[in-house]
Amino acid sequence: MAKNIADVGGVAVLGLGRFGKALALELEHDGVEVLGIDHDAKRVQDLAGRLTHVVQADTTDVEALRQLSVGEFRRAVIGIGSDIEASVLTAFVLRSLGVRTIWAKATTESQGKILEQVGVHHVVRPEFDMGRRVAHLVRGRMMDYIEFDDGYAIVKTTPPESILGKTLGEAGVRSRWGVTIVGVKNRGQDFTYAVPETVVEAGDVVIVSGDRAKVERFSNEE
Repeated sequence: MAKNIADVGGVAVLGLGRFGKALALELEHDGVEVLGIDHDAKRVQDLAGRLTHVVQADTTDVEALRQLSVGEFRRAVIGIGSDIEASVLTAFVLRSLGVRTIWAKATTESQGKILEQVGVHHVVRPEFDMGRRVAHLVRGRMMDYIEFDDGYAIVKTTPPESILGKTLGEAGVRSRWGVTIVGVKNRGQDFTYAVPETVVEAGDVVIVSGDRAKVERFSNEE
């Protein structure tokens, strides 16, 4: 069963606490088959029938994971945050089994660094990352915010009054603020790609990209 999931591009999620459970269910909702693994029988029982396959096993036991064909998966996520030793040992086991891409949850910066040192490709800190994201949102009119490592950001926001009723070419958004409007959503319609001839009206929502500070300055413009 597990090998079949791996063969169709499924994801192994190891650790089914709040983070792992939410991630696994979202993947399933998006049509991605999931092998869920946790040592806690109650967590496994809770997700029985909701994931493609869910089993009770020790994620630090290399033989147990080998029998579950975890090494056949290209992608795996370690959802263990509170037990640092188990998290690191699980990462080591996944690396030894040859999993190509490993994501892992970390609760502290030091845990994240350790995970990277044992070969985890992507470390996420959900509480820290969400805190930073919300901090940006509460400062202005932004509805959503994504920041990348190099200081580049993409935001969903309402447009400033000074560009309403004008085409993007006439408004000179890029020359005035140094950002790019990449999408516009008119009221009651879907998002469309923005072009120089696109006219922004009151009530519209825009997707803006660029340097973090410049994007925030644009979103705070009245």
